[in-house]
Amino acid sequence: MSKEIIRTDNAPAPFGGAPYNQGVKTGNLVFLAGQIPMDPATGALVEGGVVEQTHKCFDNVAAILEAAGSDLSKVIRAQVYMIDLAEFGEMNAVYSERMAEPYPARSTFQVAALPAGARVEIEVVAEI
Repeated sequence: MSKEIIRTDNAPAPFGGAPYNQGVKTGNLVFLAGQIPMDPATGALVEGGVVEQTHKCFDNVAAILEAAGSDLSKVIRAQVYMIDLAEFGEMNAVYSERMAEPYPARSTFQVAALPAGARVEIEVVAEI
């Protein structure tokens, strides 16, 4: 199978010039790199707590999915990384607002740290 690199200016460029792409499309699937709550226009994290940061992660995910010819309704797998699972309820409220039923499969992990001091990072796999 061939792969197509997905790139949009409506989502942050790879953090710190790291060697990865925003997304890779192969067959009828698109695999996204984890998205932190960074504003692509300013390169800065959004202000606020986990609620605002989760919304921005979804904005970035949605922008890359759109560039790939997909959208949030076609997500089949999601992974959420958080620095504090005590904030799970707040993140989950935003998640259930931004994702429609039937919900995709999902895993949520607490991690020691995320790039740029983010509180949350979201990555997905979606159908085209």
